[in-house]
Amino acid sequence: MNVLFIGDVVGSPGRRAVKTLLPRLRAQWQVDFVIANGENAAGGAGITPKVAKELFAAGVDVITSGDHLWDQKEVMELLGREPRFLRPINYPPGAPGQGSGVFEVRGPDGAVRGRIAVLNAQGRTFLPALENPFLIAPPEVARLRAQTPVIFVDFHAEATSEKIAFARLLDGQVSAVVGTHTHVQTADEQILPGGTAYLTDAGFTGPQESVLGREIEPVLKRFLTNMPQRFEVAKGRIVLHGALVEIDEASGRARAIRRVAEPLRD
Repeated sequence: MNVLFIGDVVGSPGRRAVKTLLPRLRAQWQVDFVIANGENAAGGAGITPKVAKELFAAGVDVITSGDHLWDQKEVMELLGREPRFLRPINYPPGAPGQGSGVFEVRGPDGAVRGRIAVLNAQGRTFLPALENPFLIAPPEVARLRAQTPVIFVDFHAEATSEKIAFARLLDGQVSAVVGTHTHVQTADEQILPGGTAYLTDAGFTGPQESVLGREIEPVLKRFLTNMPQRFEVAKGRIVLHGALVEIDEASGRARAIRRVAEPLRD
């Protein structure tokens, strides 16, 4: 099974990259399932039902999120009715939405060819304090493994050490742990000893002539003056970043992982 993970989609440029490039990539790489982090997809902060519908229509199967989950008030509608939209699983009990799900994988003919579980978790270092993902994730992984051995984890976290430690904790229990949040693609893709594919950060999908997707000048002005600035989404040199993971469906072990960096050529 080939799973394409798309790093944080930023604003309309990121959505345009997904809509334009994903059909070709699905065919070229024989992609069976697509996961995209969409927490910055609506104007660079948060997500709305309209934006989620746009990503699903482009070929994304599941959307994950992170610390910008609540930036758009319309997200409550998604959390209440859309099982293909995940929020970090380590919110306290009673929080709306779901942090994981099991989904059917269909072939080109529409027939069901397997199942994949997707789990979204958020780190706590330099981020708002949620429940401890190191305690929350393992029992949930065990529950998901009773339904399918193929489990893909989006770990939305700031600290590299926290991401590596989380992947080591789950090594051999999940198919892949791919990090999001920092918007800078790392070069440490690997298969851990237990068969789990790992990448510290998938990077972001959107304008690279920017500061993490935002216009450069306002960010510089903020650093120079400490004065509040409006950080608009940038426009130049759009790239789709992510990771492609090949997974053995019987065992759930990863066979290969490669970084993805596909430019949008207007």
